[in-house]
Amino acid sequence: MTTDLEEVLGDIRACRACASALPHTPRPVVRVFPETRLLICGQAPGRRVHESGLPFTDPSGDRLRAWMGVDYETFYADRRIGVAAQAFCYPGTAPQGGDYPPPPRCAELWRPQLMAALPEMELTLLVGGYAQAWALGERVKRNMTETVRAWRDYAPGLLVLPHPSWRNTAWLRKNPWFEVEVVPYLRERVRAILDYPQENGPRSGTAGSGQA
Repeated sequence: MTTDLEEVLGDIRACRACASALPHTPRPVVRVFPETRLLICGQAPGRRVHESGLPFTDPSGDRLRAWMGVDYETFYADRRIGVAAQAFCYPGTAPQGGDYPPPPRCAELWRPQLMAALPEMELTLLVGGYAQAWALGERVKRNMTETVRAWRDYAPGLLVLPHPSWRNTAWLRKNPWFEVEVVPYLRERVRAILDYPQENGPRSGTAGSGQA
């Protein structure tokens, strides 16, 4: 298994393994760097991200950045922040509304290689139920709400979050504990990672602890 990041990213961007199953030409979207220490693992790009090629350029991204306590410029300019969803290509929109689930084949093909090429990792954000189910395996709870309630069980290397989609606005209203308990912890972790000088190595005992 190759662990050279540029080689892995080149292979991912050239991947056409799911071409026959997608309603469009594959366009893998992944944004990581050798310096990446905080990795955002969502489910799959949406239509707008498929068109732009830049992850979280939508209202979901605005809400996620608010949870993290970072602005738009920092989110895209700081190479310590990376984005690599469970599936790299937009899966298409289902007839009943919403996007199709991310195909598990993508993570099976690429996630082990990608994570092996990111040795500086400190924290992975698992955003949404599909990403949590893939990364946590048997440790995932009965549903997304229970998994997020148990967020302390997965810290410090992993942090589970609901998807920041507008579709989860009602969930956020019903679960105010999320913004009381989880969001302050998330902001504290993000602040600690971004305040640490880029030119220095990872803090002792943290490298690799955020892999998913």
